[in-house]
Amino acid sequence: MNSLSYKTISANAQTVQKEWFVVNAEDKTLGRLSSEVAKIIRGKHKPSFTPHVDCGDCVIIINAEKVRLTGDKMETKEYQTYSGYPGGRKVTLAKDQLKRKPVSLIEIAVKGMLPKNRLGREVFGNLFVYEGNEHPHAAQQPKEINL
Repeated sequence: MNSLSYKTISANAQTVQKEWFVVNAEDKTLGRLSSEVAKIIRGKHKPSFTPHVDCGDCVIIINAEKVRLTGDKMETKEYQTYSGYPGGRKVTLAKDQLKRKPVSLIEIAVKGMLPKNRLGREVFGNLFVYEGNEHPHAAQQPKEINL
């Protein structure tokens, strides 16, 4: 009889090893960038992925204002907010959103790809998006990855 023993690893908050990554969004397509980042902050790229634990890594996205959309999405894609009052719906086109708040464009895309529950809200805290080349997380010594 073979004496090999296989163990299934189930991660928990104490055993998770978090890393930091920097992603440059310059000339990246919004959807493809967002899906890869969502996978990393959720932890699905790790062999020890556990669905009910925040085992993802932290991701810093720089140059958010230089992300691109394909086709005519710049002119037709709409982002809406609602104040809660009758007639309080506001619609913004993607090109206006990119000029006004480019960070929110990426945050909305990534948040939509995460679970809609407590864990999804917690995992979303692993994402840091900034305009320009600078970020305040140099102390974490993030590794640059190219998606």
